[in-house]
Amino acid sequence: MYFTIFITFFIIQRLSELFIARRNEKWLLSKGAIQYGQSHYPFMIALHMLFIVSIIAEYILKGQPAISWVFLVLFIAVLSFKYWALSSLGKYWNTKIYRIPGVYPVMKGPYKYLKHPNYMEVVCEVAIIPLVFHLYYTAIIFTLLNAGMLWVRIGVENKVWAE
Repeated sequence: MYFTIFITFFIIQRLSELFIARRNEKWLLSKGAIQYGQSHYPFMIALHMLFIVSIIAEYILKGQPAISWVFLVLFIAVLSFKYWALSSLGKYWNTKIYRIPGVYPVMKGPYKYLKHPNYMEVVCEVAIIPLVFHLYYTAIIFTLLNAGMLWVRIGVENKVWAE
């Protein structure tokens, strides 16, 4: 039962982020934003969808392991950091890379101290979420795949903001 509640919450959370990203995308485009990194975006979407599938599959294959309350608390802490990062970006946050010409990066909230706090949070999230149910294969495989994806994405984003 814990798993069903957790995975349902996680999927709803991801879908709500896509809804917010779409709303923000409309606003960004209305302000003349230019999109970058389109070539890697479908791979990022596939990675996150396969992450959810892998969580469910490994959970079933492992015989429905028990919940780890320690990792659940860590996940909640990481989620709190995520909401701080996203709320600091406001309408500038998106799952795609956009830049409005003449606008500089947000420098408030965690962005005052870290260059890519949201990506740092995603690294933690991808590692911790499977561990809430002792899903070690998913945690290891997707942490490595996510690292590769973020290496590409951060490279694109750094070039965009260096212009």
